[in-house]
Amino acid sequence: MINLSTSFAGLKLKNPIIVGSSGLTNSASDIKELEASGAAAVVLKSLFEEEIIREMQATYSSMSSEGYIYPETLDFYEYPDAQEEGTTKYLDLIASTKKEVSIPVIASINCITSSQWTYFPKQIENSGADALELNIFILPGDLNRSAQENEIIYYDIIHEVLKHVKIPVIVKLSFYFSNLASFLQDISKTGIKGLVLFNRFYNPDFDLNTLEITSGAVLSNPSELFLSLRWIAIMAERVGCDLAASTGVHDGQALIKQLLAGAHAVEIASTLYKKGNAQIGEMLKEVEKWMKIKGYASINEYRGKLSQAKSDNPAAYERVQFMKYFRGYQKDQYQTGK
Repeated sequence: MINLSTSFAGLKLKNPIIVGSSGLTNSASDIKELEASGAAAVVLKSLFEEEIIREMQATYSSMSSEGYIYPETLDFYEYPDAQEEGTTKYLDLIASTKKEVSIPVIASINCITSSQWTYFPKQIENSGADALELNIFILPGDLNRSAQENEIIYYDIIHEVLKHVKIPVIVKLSFYFSNLASFLQDISKTGIKGLVLFNRFYNPDFDLNTLEITSGAVLSNPSELFLSLRWIAIMAERVGCDLAASTGVHDGQALIKQLLAGAHAVEIASTLYKKGNAQIGEMLKEVEKWMKIKGYASINEYRGKLSQAKSDNPAAYERVQFMKYFRGYQKDQYQTGK
């Protein structure tokens, strides 16, 4: 009997497939269908920090207007615990989804500062969310801010959120760091329960006819697997929390590779947009078939088997593989497709 169960960030999962934050997870009915298709957990579509703050400020403004009955309530927003339509709907989505499904429901906030919004995670917890994913979106493009100043923001956000909640906090971040390995190791010890490698930034493109800035590819493709695969393999068993892989996981083979690298779970979305919810079942069948061939009864038997945890110097390990690849790669192989 093949056992696909796993755990991530303290959550027990029936298999390693988590549907990532996207339009696929924006309603209780859609999430119920994802559960029926085999999803082990879902990350709700992200609420943006700006939305939380804007609605808080809108209510603050209405309270301070001349015709407001109780101006004393201005002090209320030193400890805000009420929101307008968007944030209220988000809390309702958590509560309604928890009534419809038995799989873990992970809330998501896309954030860039440790500002006034950090009171809101407590309300997410009170609404029944099983965990909270912080999708921290800081592109290091500010020439007036140092790399160290950028990194401090991540710690500030995490520490501030952890003050308010007891549910597991998961951090999804990018690879834009001067010393990624050291940063991942340090941030994993802050008290978070999971790291997701990596989030997907908005990619700009140029329209050569209109000379306007447009959006690049929104969905990932299978070739994007290898960046997260490398870093899952490097960091597995070297961090203080669980690891999940994101971006480029489009089929069962990619899922197996991430598990071999040391991931506890994967987050998928693009492959479902392209192939539908049935792709979850196809991926799981592929994993089961491979496990039977290899003689594995559970994921724990091979998780991390190809990680670099036994290497004292991951950089040297990568260098050897780099040399083997390029020394053995011939021009005619590329031209003939061999």
